[in-house]
Amino acid sequence: MNAENTEKEIELNVEANAENQTESTPVEELSVEEKLTQDLAAEKDKFLRLFAEFENYKKRTSKERIELFKTAGQEVLQSMLPVLDDFDRAWAQISKSEDEALVKGVSLIHEKLKTTLISKGLEEVEMKSGDTFDADFAEAITQIPAGDELKGKVVDILEKGYKLGDKIIRFPKVVIGN
Repeated sequence: MNAENTEKEIELNVEANAENQTESTPVEELSVEEKLTQDLAAEKDKFLRLFAEFENYKKRTSKERIELFKTAGQEVLQSMLPVLDDFDRAWAQISKSEDEALVKGVSLIHEKLKTTLISKGLEEVEMKSGDTFDADFAEAITQIPAGDELKGKVVDILEKGYKLGDKIIRFPKVVIGN
């Protein structure tokens, strides 16, 4: 019986080991599943953050590109402003002429120049004598003694101001009352 008992003990030990292994295997699988679930959650989080960052990047670059297109011609337009000023002064003198053909021809050229610059986004900064002076929208060149009604107000506009879109590219130069 010793041989039979030994065989039975071996079989029982093998079965017990098998049961222990099957019982311990699910515990290991759960921890592996939990680990994989955590890894998956971490990767999803990383992906969502990266995706959100990329979306923000796209929006920012799109906005920058739009701003660049709006102000792309700023340097060219700024260099054209003295020409426009000279043309305005010339027009003021030529419009007094009695030569109708000359007045009509220069008037057409003057309007064409203004229309072209306006089509590129150039706008004149609206300011007139008697307006309250605002340092955010005008540059004071000098102050002159004026009556109480013109104190702190624009007395004269020496140079027109212009803006491109919402950005002022040249402030109007004004004389204010003191």
